[in-house]
Amino acid sequence: MDLYDTKTLLKNDTTVTEFLLLGFKSLQNFKTLISLIFLTTYILTLFGNVLIVILVTACSQLHSPMYFFLSNLSLSEVAFTTNIVPNMLHSLLSGHVSISLPGCFIQYYFFSSTATTECVLFAIMSFDRYLAICNPLHYTLLMDTKLCIHLVLWAWLVGFIISMITLVLLCKSHYCGPNVIDSFFCDLTPLIKLSCSDTFLVEIESYLFAFIVTVLPFVFIIVTYVIIIHTVLKIPSATGRKKAFSTCSSHLVVVATYYGTLIIMYVVPSQKQIFNISKALSLLYTVITPLLNPIVYSLRNHEIHAALNSLSKKYFPR
Repeated sequence: MDLYDTKTLLKNDTTVTEFLLLGFKSLQNFKTLISLIFLTTYILTLFGNVLIVILVTACSQLHSPMYFFLSNLSLSEVAFTTNIVPNMLHSLLSGHVSISLPGCFIQYYFFSSTATTECVLFAIMSFDRYLAICNPLHYTLLMDTKLCIHLVLWAWLVGFIISMITLVLLCKSHYCGPNVIDSFFCDLTPLIKLSCSDTFLVEIESYLFAFIVTVLPFVFIIVTYVIIIHTVLKIPSATGRKKAFSTCSSHLVVVATYYGTLIIMYVVPSQKQIFNISKALSLLYTVITPLLNPIVYSLRNHEIHAALNSLSKKYFPR
């Protein structure tokens, strides 16, 4: 009897209604310290990203395409981390946490949709920098308000639609046990492995979409930045070169971390998944990257500093 026949027989015996997320069982001796670190990181992530959204919305000097895209990236980061981190903290403190089957699917859907949206937004931001640096005379004409809104809408729609297709296929799967997920959130890989149904279609579809939303945008970003660097090297002013490189380097730091981990996790084929390494990589794009976003984009950004000072003087005058 093959594996699929066995699964079919089990399907008639029992139905899984909830999953057990193991989280970080190996770190239970340090759970208080690690929980404080993750909680602090989460609070800083929320504060930094919400602050960027407020600044871009409230300050007229930041009403430009670059900051419009950045505010949408920050908004997606807030949704992304809020979907994962609170449940992760609960799992860490309790040793494990149970989540219903629909709840697990919902968490996966919002994780996948916001992650996909971010992948598209990073590509849009690199395209914006390409136009600003390589075609500055026509930049304002090309990157007008209408195009900016359309690009952002497409980024969100692509994220929600692609993830919905995967979710629909996943919902057709049957789960008959076991129900233990050795992770801190409901990701696609363990959901596929625990399914008692034939998962060939969802595996092919998810791999194809993962390639489209990670590898293709990443290649696009690399190509645009090669062109940008080539253009920047032609700038006669050392100050101009420094400003251009500063803007681009901050973008590349986040992009390399984010796409690198996603490609390793979801695109590069792996015969055997090492769960501790998988969890460490998952932490990079669920906890670290969302924190890096407000830091690298605002730490040396004089326009954001000026907007923050202006807003502080307006609402908190001395």
